[in-house]
Amino acid sequence: MAEKVTIADVARVAGVSRQTVSNALNTPEVVRPETRQRVLEVVEELGYRVNLAARQMRTGRSGLIAIRVDPVSDGINGSVFDRFLHGLTEAAAEAGHRLLLYTAADDHKEIAAFEDLLGAHEPDAFVLTSTHHKDLRTTWLLDRQLPFVTFGRPWSELPDVRHPWVDVDGAAGTEAATEHLLAAGHRRIAFIGWPPGSGVGDDRRLGWARALAGAGLDPTGLSRETPDGAAEGEAVARDLLAGDPDITALVCASDSLALGALQVARSPNPAWHSEAYRRIAVIGFDDTPVAKAIGLTSVHQPLTEAAARCMSLLSRALEGSPPSHLLLPPFLVVRQSA
Repeated sequence: MAEKVTIADVARVAGVSRQTVSNALNTPEVVRPETRQRVLEVVEELGYRVNLAARQMRTGRSGLIAIRVDPVSDGINGSVFDRFLHGLTEAAAEAGHRLLLYTAADDHKEIAAFEDLLGAHEPDAFVLTSTHHKDLRTTWLLDRQLPFVTFGRPWSELPDVRHPWVDVDGAAGTEAATEHLLAAGHRRIAFIGWPPGSGVGDDRRLGWARALAGAGLDPTGLSRETPDGAAEGEAVARDLLAGDPDITALVCASDSLALGALQVARSPNPAWHSEAYRRIAVIGFDDTPVAKAIGLTSVHQPLTEAAARCMSLLSRALEGSPPSHLLLPPFLVVRQSA
């Protein structure tokens, strides 16, 4: 049997001290990039594996970051979380952490999962997604002074933000989408979104309304709400266009809704009497692989960057730094649908 590779072996081959190897693996921010890269190359070359149990005894940390895995709904928007999770996994590994996955159906069950995880695995911190109004999870973690970061704003009425968060500016995304349609000559632009009360959904509706108001256009009667899904998007789009033949474009809160709307938009309808438009323009949100495959214009979220920033803020929280937040700008990917 081959002898076990030790940290001393890595230090000798890399030409650095054992402390430098330890820093490169555990606190990489204090090591010069070229030195850290050299250490990581030697770690890979020698097949060195960190003794996690020893690290936990030494540092008092498990190196585990817990995050919930949401169930896949329609297979379209599930790819959004997949991209974020992949980016978070990479960012965590670079910071010397590993992800601990769990599932939960609602806030109460997720809090129960917190208690189970803390008892069985002792995660160092949590990453929360799908934030919403009156989020019980954040209150529970704050009351117990447990480190966490959220991907999503607090959506809270509280004037002070007591935990770190990263989010994508959804209102800016739909505003850019609507302005793109306005620049193309559209004036009757409708919005298909989620039922009121969703922080994310309300934010995306706000951007659409803001763009129309900025162009001196009245959004009254042009907004519809429905649960997320392609079938739901198709039904609402059909209702909108049947009731108002002057509508020439649709902005949707998700690619799932936009996929359904696109089915209607690409079907000839004798009620559309405007000679300027032969097809209804459609824009989605999330820039999923489906959007790229079918030529759907969509708002792209910088999910890899969001994941990296979440991990950075979480690392700072673990070191006792005060909470901070970051709102990232999305951008529009223009394709054939608009």
